[in-house]
Amino acid sequence: MYRFSNLYEVIEENASRYSKKPIIFEENLKLRWREFKHYIDSFARYLELVGVRKGDNVAILMSNSKEFVIAFLAIGKLGAVPIPLNTFLKRAELEYILNDCEAKLIITQGKFAELLKDIDKSTKIEKFIWSEDPPVLDENNLSFEEGLTIEDYEHIKPQAKLEDLAVILYTSGTTGKPKGVMLTYKNILSNILNITKVFDIKPKDRFIVYLPMFHAFTLTATVLLPLYTASPIVIVKSIMPFSNVIKQTLLRRVSVFMGVPEVFNALSKAKLPWYFMWFNRIKYFISGGAPLPQDTLERMKRKFKRAVLLEGYGLSECSPVVSVNLPHKQKPLSVGPPLPDYEVKVVDDELMELPVGEVGEIIVKGDCVMKGYYKNPYETENTIINGWLRTGDLGYVDEDGFIYIVDRKKDLIICKGMNIYPREVEEVLMSHPKVELCAVVGRKDPNHGEIPVAFVKPVEDSQLTEGELRNYLKDKLANYKVPRQFIFVDDLPKNATGKVLKRVLRDKLNRGEFDHQKTSP
Repeated sequence: MYRFSNLYEVIEENASRYSKKPIIFEENLKLRWREFKHYIDSFARYLELVGVRKGDNVAILMSNSKEFVIAFLAIGKLGAVPIPLNTFLKRAELEYILNDCEAKLIITQGKFAELLKDIDKSTKIEKFIWSEDPPVLDENNLSFEEGLTIEDYEHIKPQAKLEDLAVILYTSGTTGKPKGVMLTYKNILSNILNITKVFDIKPKDRFIVYLPMFHAFTLTATVLLPLYTASPIVIVKSIMPFSNVIKQTLLRRVSVFMGVPEVFNALSKAKLPWYFMWFNRIKYFISGGAPLPQDTLERMKRKFKRAVLLEGYGLSECSPVVSVNLPHKQKPLSVGPPLPDYEVKVVDDELMELPVGEVGEIIVKGDCVMKGYYKNPYETENTIINGWLRTGDLGYVDEDGFIYIVDRKKDLIICKGMNIYPREVEEVLMSHPKVELCAVVGRKDPNHGEIPVAFVKPVEDSQLTEGELRNYLKDKLANYKVPRQFIFVDDLPKNATGKVLKRVLRDKLNRGEFDHQKTSP
């Protein structure tokens, strides 16, 4: 089933077959397969010279760029493990992850210099490789560009085997601390192969990459998948301004456009120029990361007659795609059937399979299921049972095998496709001296999917304001995790054991029962 043992072998074959054809477009740059492979080989040798060996963990903190892709693949060639870091994280969040993965080297960009200042004193980081406006270079601060000029790399052969780790992706857990999702080359290649069984993707197709590359969906579906199919990728450094995404889609003749529901909601309402509507070459719009509203789907269908918008479902622990609607058959509100080689069941709390149409927890089995959580056997054993991965999502399957997600067993909030785990936010809130009790829940939002809302019970006789809490959180959490609204209450609903009943709060919030209430006392 698997022709390749690692991603470098994919690059090697495609570079041989398509050496003069472009594979990466970035601003005014056109990078051909031959040059692309040379840069990967050169940078792999550079990493070897600075001490990277098979099995080492190497952190990447970079915005979307060809350098990110080159670094990711060069690390893998050596049999080392790339660890892409969320570029929205704050200092304390990065320190935790770097200490957990024990990386000694980080590849980054000059714009993160202030964020990473003296981080080698609080982590095991020993060396930095800088791209784009690097700080002063010395023996521990090295130049990325220098790493692209090395020639003596012929002796380096790809080190990784199919069962070796391809990447560790950190995702926050319900305990509030990030967990490292370990994905092997088999996991990644399985996901790519199964996507190609559903979609007709050829080397003439072009993908656009504007969502952050550190995200599992972006990494597999818009970077590694097109590299596998030899389909050029158009790299856009940021989603803003969105007009540039539209411009690059048209100019670079993009045919596969993947995004999150917020993007398609905006796209369906935007007044696009007539020439874009006439000349764009999009054949697939694919939505993931959060539930796609039906009205967005209908508007997109009316607006784009030659393309189809298909919703899928996945999670980092499944590499990440589990299911997707079919180009020839889709159902509104469904995330489609499982990819061909994967099994999906709906089970009760005792993991007994439920009948068609009955709601329960969705579990997944197949080569996409992660190896486990890094250095966390307890969570791994609770998540993977006899090869079946417990997703924590509630849903049902219809008579055609199409999956419907109806709720989440966990309290996960998905805002703009980014995961927010309430417990993590609550722990920081509870560290504030004037907060006695709090609960963070998601409120449905037509533009963002959900937004985080904090219910706060202040310490008696204390004066606490929304501004004070917002300022307290903004230095400790990524901006997208900070609640958009703070509702001050005298108490929170609890069960007999004293656990806060978040579902009660969430239901009341989404019914508008707190709309009249001030967000500060």
